[in-house]
Amino acid sequence: MQHPRTSTTAPARHPAHRPSPARPGRRTGRPAALAATVGAVVGLTLLGGPTAHGADNPYERGPAPTESSIEAARGPYAVSETTVSRLSVTGFGGGTVYYPTSTADGTFGAVAVSPGYTGTQSSISWLGPRLASQGFVVLTIDTLSTLDQPDSRGAQLLAALDYLTRSSSVRGRIDSTRLGVMGHSMGGGGSLEAAKARPSLQAAIPLTPWNLDKTWPEIKTPTLIFGADGDTIAPVASHAEPFYNTLPGSLDRAYLELNGATHFTPNTSNTTIAKYSVAWLKRFIDDDTRYEQFLCPLPRPGLTIEEYRGNCPHTS
Repeated sequence: MQHPRTSTTAPARHPAHRPSPARPGRRTGRPAALAATVGAVVGLTLLGGPTAHGADNPYERGPAPTESSIEAARGPYAVSETTVSRLSVTGFGGGTVYYPTSTADGTFGAVAVSPGYTGTQSSISWLGPRLASQGFVVLTIDTLSTLDQPDSRGAQLLAALDYLTRSSSVRGRIDSTRLGVMGHSMGGGGSLEAAKARPSLQAAIPLTPWNLDKTWPEIKTPTLIFGADGDTIAPVASHAEPFYNTLPGSLDRAYLELNGATHFTPNTSNTTIAKYSVAWLKRFIDDDTRYEQFLCPLPRPGLTIEEYRGNCPHTS
């Protein structure tokens, strides 16, 4: 474990880590800025007011965030849910989909979440409505076997995203170019596997992750890793920290070590996990720079944060 733990110095910003030409609306320099300005003028002229999600970013969803809104147990969207039977899908063990009830704001990004070794979706179910109420479609999965290893869980997370975007009853609510993965323990290790296998993912969030593979230089997906200072099952010194340290230095990445926490802290509602997960997903799945305020300057150690390392989000 690295010391001192109070260091939160942010490295200098770098150019964007990966262009994404397939995603219209990303900021790509002066031409895009000019187009956005023109679009804003047209929107104001034709509609008598600003466009629904801001002229420069059509992926913004929900009102401007505040400290209280991002820490709240529920966000601005009412949430519905539907059960996915394991008999109706292939590649993963079924689960529950949580999604914003209203379609007034258009499509949303989507996130698949895996439980850990011997766990079921009930162990990570609190994340479903919490994240969905902030403007995401979320699928908390059961795995094919509770004993599945991280590589299998990674493949199952990708199968869950494919189900969401291709055949689920809510596929029309999802923008298939804006996807992310999360997972606890071996599911956290699985989220790293998923990001390695599918670099087009927009965000990965491993929660007290476990994996025998300790090095992840291949990952191109913005990754936020949560560790726990009291974790004796996946100690941070042999799991979360080396995972973070071996991510590319040019990547949008962060490591948050929870203070007074255990390996199983992510299995119950946790404001710190939710707050920074929402900020990460909003910033990198929705390209929503309104959430950078929670990630930069880097959060400082305190009652719930033992340590935070990382960089301020890269700009493009």
